[in-house]
Amino acid sequence: MNVSDIMIIIIVILALLVVGMYYLNKRGMKKMIQAQDFIDQNRTTVQIFVIDKRKEKPSPSNMPKAVFEQMPKSAKMRKTNLVRAKVGPQIVTLMCDKPVYEVIPVKKTIKVDLAGMYIVGITGMNLEDKKKKTLSEKVVTSANRTMKQQSEKKKAK
Repeated sequence: MNVSDIMIIIIVILALLVVGMYYLNKRGMKKMIQAQDFIDQNRTTVQIFVIDKRKEKPSPSNMPKAVFEQMPKSAKMRKTNLVRAKVGPQIVTLMCDKPVYEVIPVKKTIKVDLAGMYIVGITGMNLEDKKKKTLSEKVVTSANRTMKQQSEKKKAK
């Protein structure tokens, strides 16, 4: 075998991988669009009292049994954002995305958009303002604030 033969084989394999990834991504996007349409159709605004929130793997003890059985295997092995809340007279476990999970206050009553047992968003609260900032974001905002104060002092003189 020559070096050029090995290169041709590698290029063909890479091309097949790229084509395969393209079709898998296309199919995944279709599923994601269908899920988003379902969420938008079934969205309701509800007032809940948040009891607890934690990141853990779903299990029959912290999720309804019917929901746990329908979950894909990959979702059962992954840690998810779970929120225990009182919705009306019953206490339920709800799931949510990371940006929503970070701003949900514990031991407070809030209004949320629910789609089944999935928290889509919080109504009446700006998620960006309540989001916890990383150390680098804090440093940048404080530097901008001091620069602005110094420029205002120079203008005043």
